[in-house]
Amino acid sequence: MPRVVVNVMPKPEILDPQGKAVTGALKRLGFDGLTVRQGKRFEIEVDGEVTPEVLAEIGDAAEKLLANTVIESFDVVAD
Repeated sequence: MPRVVVNVMPKPEILDPQGKAVTGALKRLGFDGLTVRQGKRFEIEVDGEVTPEVLAEIGDAAEKLLANTVIESFDVVAD
């Protein structure tokens, strides 16, 4: 079954406390020079073919439900 992935990330100007906590933990474990921003990944199974119309529909769903577009950005990718 075809799958579409929606990746949701905090916008660059938004503070990311979870990402900051993970970055600090990695540093304490000896992983220097890494910066983490934590987001969300949604995998959506599609009945039938992944067409531009299906991608647009999923983008609309992401904008209305999956992402808070005030503080998050998203991208829709056919997997």
